[in-house]
Amino acid sequence: MEKRRRVGGEDGNRGVEENTMAILDTFGFSSSTIAHHLNDDRLAYLEAVRTACLLPDSGSSPTPKMLEAIFHIMMDADSLDLIMESYQLFVELDKCFPRVYLSKEEEPVSSSPTSMLSELVVVEESWIPFNFASDNNHGKATNHSGTLVDSVGFHTHVQEIAKVAREMGSNAVETVFLKNMILLQYLIIVLERDFCPRNFAYQENKNWVIVRESTLNLLLGSRKINYKVLMKDCLSLMCDLSELTVSGETSNHDNSLEEISHESNGAVLLALPEVKKSTCMALKKLFVLTMELDSSRRIADQQGLITRADGVRTPVMEIILDELIYNNDTLLPFLQVFDPKWKLQIITQYFQKYIPKSSVQTRRSSEVINTENFSGILKCLSNRNTTKNVIKKIIPEIVQLLLAYGLQAYLVLSNEHLLEGLPDSMEDVKSKSDNVANICKNLISAFTCLRQEDRLSSFSSHAKEALVTAAVVLSSKS
Repeated sequence: MEKRRRVGGEDGNRGVEENTMAILDTFGFSSSTIAHHLNDDRLAYLEAVRTACLLPDSGSSPTPKMLEAIFHIMMDADSLDLIMESYQLFVELDKCFPRVYLSKEEEPVSSSPTSMLSELVVVEESWIPFNFASDNNHGKATNHSGTLVDSVGFHTHVQEIAKVAREMGSNAVETVFLKNMILLQYLIIVLERDFCPRNFAYQENKNWVIVRESTLNLLLGSRKINYKVLMKDCLSLMCDLSELTVSGETSNHDNSLEEISHESNGAVLLALPEVKKSTCMALKKLFVLTMELDSSRRIADQQGLITRADGVRTPVMEIILDELIYNNDTLLPFLQVFDPKWKLQIITQYFQKYIPKSSVQTRRSSEVINTENFSGILKCLSNRNTTKNVIKKIIPEIVQLLLAYGLQAYLVLSNEHLLEGLPDSMEDVKSKSDNVANICKNLISAFTCLRQEDRLSSFSSHAKEALVTAAVVLSSKS
């Protein structure tokens, strides 16, 4: 969809704007005698906004009041139609009328690097669902007076979803549960579309201020919340939803269409598995955005651009790593859903905590092994003494899991189209196919040492799959 500049208050939307206050005045009404008419009116309003703003050539930008009304509709909706229609309209409007975007001039006009500098455009008067100015709402994510989502509200919203997910499991089919997940998805989309162009511009001009002012940085840097607890809650929810998606798909096969059709909330039941899956992916996106923010922040700190106003914040990768180490139940769901790039870095850092420092240099050679990358980790684990020391601190099943998913991530990243943007610590991934063969050889050696040092344990299905994959790769290289 073509992007258009967002300018509030355009004359083309006066007709729709006249109905906006009427929509806002009905917010909070739930009487069954008028609910049906309210839903019809709200659906008609959403369609009117869509027609006024998204028609090709003639569409004009929505005003802040119109967007506020859509947000109220989403928050007050008690039907699947209203929830999904308001969400879809929000996503399309944000895409068509972005609040933050890069100007057209970022397209290169020559081979000169200076011609590729991008101009960041921020439409300050445009509406967003976040409000960090007051940060004083300690209850729900929003309230009926129109208060927007603040940092405490965002954290509370995550906790409410997690509570229902834990208590009701795969049987959680309430409309409110679905609506809360849809809202969380939308909020993360807003964070992403605000942060990504800012971070891209920062990579070019090294102006840290534009990243400091990002909605994501303001959310995570708020003093009203415990940042570490927020990230741990998000990680726990992501893993729970990942497991619920798998179990929900299995249980749904046991329900006949006739049984589902007799459910009063049958539409919600049918929609819920996909909503859980997409919410899990949205949380993964939140972690990726936060790690990108941490990476830019680290560069800015090295350049002396970080001040006391930025505060001190633990990198989210360290928080994730601590949770995975001390809560093994989250490890498999995390590895199943997370991006290969960051997954491989976390697996590498996981092993680094337990590989003895003395093992970085072999007895037979003066060669120093670089344990900053996955290739070096495998070389260390190909030594029986190192493996023996590691399995004293990590149970063999976890070692098998980490090695299997490490190989999987490595092979995905070794594809040529994914090599751009990898950090220096992953230089081994950027190497040619010869290094892929070495990785597979060292992986087999690592599993061999693991079997020699732990003869009581059998290989898991993940380990067997990794060994077969490594053998197939080696045979194709010979």
